[in-house]
Amino acid sequence: MKLAKLVVMGALLMGIPSLASAQQTLTGTVTTIDRINGTVAIQERQSGTVGSSTGGAVEQQFKASDDLLEKVHAGDKVTVSVTESGGKKTVTKIERQ
Repeated sequence: MKLAKLVVMGALLMGIPSLASAQQTLTGTVTTIDRINGTVAIQERQSGTVGSSTGGAVEQQFKASDDLLEKVHAGDKVTVSVTESGGKKTVTKIERQ
């Protein structure tokens, strides 16, 4: 019985880092807002130095609630907190810079 408790506790402790990484913060520019479907497209800022071959900036689509979408417009530079559940990314917080 003691061994079973240790195994369960070990499994729980192994899962804690994955819970912490479930939410991520990114910075970018709002490119498109679709208020009808509740989505926002954000082009992430490139990292690296000028002239480095890091490739192009990445644009991603996120689900967002109506109240969050009302805070921003296309072209705004933003910082967003995103959670991923079932392969779908959802904005939980958005702030204009």
